Amino acid sequence: MGDPFSPCGRNQLTSDGFKAYIQAVEDTFGADIDYAQLVKVYSAENPGPGRYSPPRVSEVVSTVINGNPNPSLISTSYVERQNLTMRMAIRRFTRLTNAFSKKLANLKAALALHFAYYNFVRIHKTLRVTPAMAAGVTGRLWNLADLLA
Repeated sequence: MGDPFSPCGRNQLTSDGFKAYIQAVEDTFGADIDYAQLVKVYSAENPGPGRYSPPRVSEVVSTVINGNPNPSLISTSYVERQNLTMRMAIRRFTRLTNAFSKKLANLKAALALHFAYYNFVRIHKTLRVTPAMAAGVTGRLWNLADLLA
């Protein structure tokens, strides 16, 4: 798969069809993004008793919202993988949990700590370095003391 960052410095973003994302992306990026929505249409089927599985996808509809996104890169796979990583790593986001944040400030702190660790401390198998090192943000591997300093 190609690089989601274009050579002209524009980012490409794909979301699902949640209508609120259109305004949120506009407020955040203005016209400086190539943005598309990807909507999966599911077929109606009777799953039968005792069967727990998602319905079959019958169609995938992509719609360009802004800019000129590369059609071969319109995918929600990146954000879905990030959502899974967050659910697995942050107790507040696991399903059926009682480990929620009572204060918004605590949730923000937990997210900041997770993403700082994820990007600066954790070596990723496919990159063989941290994302911050791969992006040229830092030239060295951080440890937890660096992160909390």
